[in-house]
Amino acid sequence: MERILESWLLHANRRPKILIADDQPTTIRVLHELFSAQCDVFMATSGAQALKVCQAELPDLILLDVVMDDIDGHEVCRQLKADPATSTIPIIFITAQNQEADEVVALGLGAVDFITKPINSVIVRARVGTQLTVKLQGDLLRASALLDGLTGVGNRRKFDDDLLTNWRQCLREKNPISLVLLDIDYFKRYNDHYGHQRGDACLKRVAKALSETLRRPYDSVARYGGEEFACILPRTGLEGALGMAETMLANIRELEIEHKGSDIDRVITASLGVATLTPTTGSGPEALLAAADIQLYQAKRSGRGRVCPKL
Repeated sequence: MERILESWLLHANRRPKILIADDQPTTIRVLHELFSAQCDVFMATSGAQALKVCQAELPDLILLDVVMDDIDGHEVCRQLKADPATSTIPIIFITAQNQEADEVVALGLGAVDFITKPINSVIVRARVGTQLTVKLQGDLLRASALLDGLTGVGNRRKFDDDLLTNWRQCLREKNPISLVLLDIDYFKRYNDHYGHQRGDACLKRVAKALSETLRRPYDSVARYGGEEFACILPRTGLEGALGMAETMLANIRELEIEHKGSDIDRVITASLGVATLTPTTGSGPEALLAAADIQLYQAKRSGRGRVCPKL
C-alpha cells in the first residue's frame, strides 16, 4: 500500500478516497483501521447514505456490503453504474454470502471483485491495492485523452463532460452554476501578423493565466474552440462569476502580449460572456451554454475587451 500511496501522491497529487458502506459497525471499524493511514476513508451505514456520499465525494473505490436494511448493495451498485458521474468507480462487494451464484450476480452488476466475510486483512489489502492501481492508471489515461494537446487545459470533450457532471451536481444540491465563455480579440489578425508559432505561444499563455485565476479544485477551464476558452464555475452566483471574469480579463491584459493588429489596445485582450443558472428538473446545460454565448456576442458587439453583463 505504501508504493500505491506514493503513486497517487505523485500522479494525482492526493491520497486515494475509499468509501466503506456496511451496516455492521464492526466491519466498518476493521476496514477503517486497514486503510485510514494511506487513504481518505468515508463511511456509510446504509445504501441511501452510500449513494449520497458517492455523489458528494466521488470516491476512487467502494467497499460495499450486499445485505443492508434499506437499499441493498446490489441496488446501490445498479444506481451507481447507471449514473455517468459514478459509473467508473470500482466496486468491491464484501459480504457474508459465499456461494458461487452470489459472486456471479455481483460481477454481472459491474463489480470488480467479490470478497467474503470474515475479513482476511491480507487479502483485502492486496485486492484493494490492485484496484486502486488500476483506477489510477485508468484516470491517467482518461485525463490524457481529455486534454488539449497545445494548451494543456481540458479539450472540448472534457468541457462537455464537466459541464454535464457539474450541472447534475448543482441540480441535486439546488446550487447555481456559472459559465464564462472567452474569445481572444482579433486573434486571426494576430496570427496573420505574427505567425502561427507566436499564435500558439499566445494561446498557451492565455490558457495558463486562466488556469492560475481559478482557485477552487472543482472550477475548470477548457479550450472550447480555436481561440475560445470556457470556464465552469459550480456553486457560483452571477456576482461571483462576473468578479472572476473581470479578474481573468485583467490577468490576460497583464500578460502584455503585443498585438499591433488590435483595434482596441496595443496588447492581447479578450471578450467574455457570463451566465448563471440554477438547474431545474427537465432543464439541461445547453440553456446555460446558450445564455453565455449570447453574453459573449454582446461583449463583442459592445466593443470587445470587456465582460458582459457588467457588474
